[in-house]
Amino acid sequence: MVKTVIPIRHRRKGIKNVIEPNPALSAEGVGPQEKPQFEMPLLTALSRAFYWQWLLDGGRVESGSEIARREGLHPSTVNELLRLTILTPDLIQKILKGEQPEGLSILWFTRNRLPMVWSEQAKVLVAGPQLVPN
Repeated sequence: MVKTVIPIRHRRKGIKNVIEPNPALSAEGVGPQEKPQFEMPLLTALSRAFYWQWLLDGGRVESGSEIARREGLHPSTVNELLRLTILTPDLIQKILKGEQPEGLSILWFTRNRLPMVWSEQAKVLVAGPQLVPN
């Protein structure tokens, strides 16, 4: 069994829930001049995707449509985010450390299809992700 830990913490800021990186878990050995650049929307999407996949794998929900209904989202949004669970472990680690390739964002993932095969993903991302114009 593979266990994925997303190094974030939830806290309340007024009436809002805030998701932010947990420096105790994610930035070990990073000096002050090497501060990671966290892509917070991507981190949030990644954590939601793995949580939803956990719900699906455990039989707690029947489908992405049920998740969408519970979360008040469109089913296509849930399905797009669930694609993040097929990322290579190396890329997931880079995102969690704030060392993702420049230009890699949740917007990039919504506009580009990433291959399911990990070796093919590396080829797509080796030169750095480029946004495909609409």
